[in-house]
Amino acid sequence: ITLEDGMVLTAGLAMAGKTSLSGAQKKISVRVSGDRSTLQVATSGGRYILKPPNDVYRSLPEVEHATMQLAKVSGIDVAINGLIRLNDGRLAYLTQRFDRASDGTKIRQEDFCQLALMRPSQKYNGSAELCIRVIKQFASEPGVSVRQLFNQLLFSWWVGNGDLHLKNLSLLVDAEGIVKLTPAYDLVCTRLVIPGDDDLAMPMCGRNQKIRRATWLKLADYAAIPRKAAERVIANQVNALSKSLETVERSFMDTSMKAQLKELLVAQTEILADASDGASEA
Repeated sequence: ITLEDGMVLTAGLAMAGKTSLSGAQKKISVRVSGDRSTLQVATSGGRYILKPPNDVYRSLPEVEHATMQLAKVSGIDVAINGLIRLNDGRLAYLTQRFDRASDGTKIRQEDFCQLALMRPSQKYNGSAELCIRVIKQFASEPGVSVRQLFNQLLFSWWVGNGDLHLKNLSLLVDAEGIVKLTPAYDLVCTRLVIPGDDDLAMPMCGRNQKIRRATWLKLADYAAIPRKAAERVIANQVNALSKSLETVERSFMDTSMKAQLKELLVAQTEILADASDGASEA
């Protein structure tokens, strides 16, 4: 998203967490002022979400922005997003809401926690298989949405995102009444901000760690994705490595984080590229 130079934040970051959406990360619903010079806190009808720097997790806005750009490189439809600089010089993450029309009216959207009839506190109680069942039950074109989900699950593992839970996946109803997967949102390489946390938030094929190429093929079988189609998704992720490394280098993260993320992506790609692991679980 392009914002005019000199944009400042009004109403103060002290409101973070009080006027915001759920989740551990502070979020503020905001709107752009009429002259497009200022972000203003919006108690209702805000078309953007601002995530200020986090005092606990270092460089979280920069990491989320980099992760979302990597998702685009991997062919995933993502929410419009960008970074803005606050008055104190730090960067904040800004994303446009896709559950709001241009006039601010709400577009119907339900996250997978709601669709699975689970409480928000149970958002980590899901699985990849549950998400597939949710799509097959509610999506207008389940075959298309299941493949999109498979791509997003694969990318999240590849990029070291251990926080893809049921509330970070949603379906919406578009203007034509089609129920489909929303653009990807809240994608973060958690391995950079929570060192040593290698587990997935939701297990797949009974695993939340030590995922291999064969695990993805097994999940594709469960989802009724043809083997050739699943292998094509895996190949696309492998082939995205070169451009992804360039994207990391252009990111706003510091040199140390860039090096860590590049090392992770190379290692994950080697796992996916191991064709000898395509027949059976390790």
